[in-house]
Order: sequence, then structure tokens, then C-alpha cells
Amino acid sequence: MQKKSKGKAVRYNKWGYIFLIPFILIYVVFQLVPLFTTIFYSFFEYYKSGLKVIGPNFVGFKNYIDMFVNSDIPVYAGNTLIMWILGFVPQILVSLLLGAWFSNPSLRLKGQRFFKTVIYLPNLIMASAFSMLFFTLFSENGPINDILIAVGILDEPFKFLSSVWGTRGLVALMNFLMWFGNTTILLMAGMMGIDTSLFESAEVDGANSTQVFFKITLPLLRPILVYVLITSLIGGLQMFDVPQILTNATGDPMRSSMTLIMYLNKHLYSKNFGAAGALSVILFIITAILSIIVYNVSNKKED
Repeated sequence: MQKKSKGKAVRYNKWGYIFLIPFILIYVVFQLVPLFTTIFYSFFEYYKSGLKVIGPNFVGFKNYIDMFVNSDIPVYAGNTLIMWILGFVPQILVSLLLGAWFSNPSLRLKGQRFFKTVIYLPNLIMASAFSMLFFTLFSENGPINDILIAVGILDEPFKFLSSVWGTRGLVALMNFLMWFGNTTILLMAGMMGIDTSLFESAEVDGANSTQVFFKITLPLLRPILVYVLITSLIGGLQMFDVPQILTNATGDPMRSSMTLIMYLNKHLYSKNFGAAGALSVILFIITAILSIIVYNVSNKKED
């Protein structure tokens, strides 16, 4: 009997591996091959000068050294981090608040499905459409300036896109509006998975809603919060479409909104594959290090 059951299990396993073959092929062709090709060309001088292609000539770590010595990578990394923090902090705070409201059965909020749909809708809008909308709304002659002047807050139009913090604030605001709905859904799913008997016991012991949230809800939400933080951090390092369209690919004013991926795109546009490969590898390493740090810190707190 055992031999027959083992034979059936082996046959089922074979079918499982057969169904995995398309995924493995797609992963190898579109993920692993580009990854190793990028790493390979990062050690070569390989670019296009006019109609002439230079390389590939092996230069070792020269491209990596040039990234830090002869470029403004630290500045662009700082820009990316600032705009990510400005968008992520209000995003996580608002998402926690909305998640707590929607998952609290004692509030009995009406129309929850409608509100959940509404807050998730901005996540479905293309970043290019969002950027063009904000470009029109916050332009010097746009409706936002008209409203601020009519109310008496401003005496003359404010040039949002000519201000360093104005541009960074708009990028952060767009990222917040686009992603807080997705974060709310994730956190709310985590909250609804918490055993309700814990909340009932806390209420019997006389704990108020604030104490329940900080002593029970937040600690049990730590795995979801770590996931949201890591994925948001990776997305922040890959920030491209919103500032690219909003600033017309210049990163102005004074390149204060130029991100790392925008800088990478310039190398790809100029066909400088060696430098682009080196920058891609650096971004991969930075993302991995930050993710490991966040994961380890969260685990230590949990312990």
C-alpha cells in the first residue's frame, strides 16, 4: 500500500513540475538573464558616441568608482529618500487610522464597501495621468493658485514647480494619494485577522481604544507593517514616473527632484550601458541592505 501511495505522489509531483516549466522559463528569460547581463556589462566601458559604438572594453570597477567620485549619486539618493519619507509617513499614519476605523466592529460604519473602493481607486490611475493632472492644478495659472488668492492666503501666484520643497511636496503628495489605499487594504486585512477575543478581554480589563490599539493591534500587525515598509522602500528607491513627468525629465529646480532611477534613465538614453549597469547593481545592493536592516530591526523588537 505504501509503495502504491508513493507512486501516486510521484506522478502528481511530475505534473506539478510540468506546470511550473512556463514560469521557470519566463523567470529565467526575463529576470535572471537580464540580471546577469547587467552585472556583466557593469565591468565594461560600453557606450555610444555619435554613430560610433565604444566597447565593450573591460575596465574592472572603474564604472563603480566613477559613480561615487565623478557623479552626484549621493545628492540624488538624498532627493529620493526625502521624497519617499515625505510621502510614506503620512501614508502609513492615514492607513493605520482608516484601517482601525474600518475594522472596528463597534463603530458600525455604513457604506464601508463604497469608501474602500474610493480610497483604492487612485491606485488604479496611471502615474502619467496623475502627474499631468497635478501639473495643471498647481501651475502658476492653475486653479489651486486661483483658490489660494481668492481666499486671501496668497497675494500672488506661488510657483510650486519652481520651488525646491514645492516640487518635492507635490511628488510626495502624489505618491501618498496613489498608494495609501493599497496600504490601507493590507493593514485592514491584518487587523481583521487578529483574534477578537483579545479585544474583548482588553475591554473587560478596562482598556480604552488607544491602549488597545498600541498594546494589541500594533504589536500583532508587525509582520504586515514590515512587509509594507520594505515594499514601500523598494518602490521609493525605484521612484521614476511621477517626478520624470512632473519636471519634464529635468529634476528641476536645481535637480532637487532628480531621483536615482531618473539618473539611471539618462545613462540608458545616452546608450552608456556600462555606467547604467553599475548604477543598477548599486541600487540592487542598497535595496538589499536597507531591506535586511529593516527586517532585522523589526525582528529584534519582536523578540
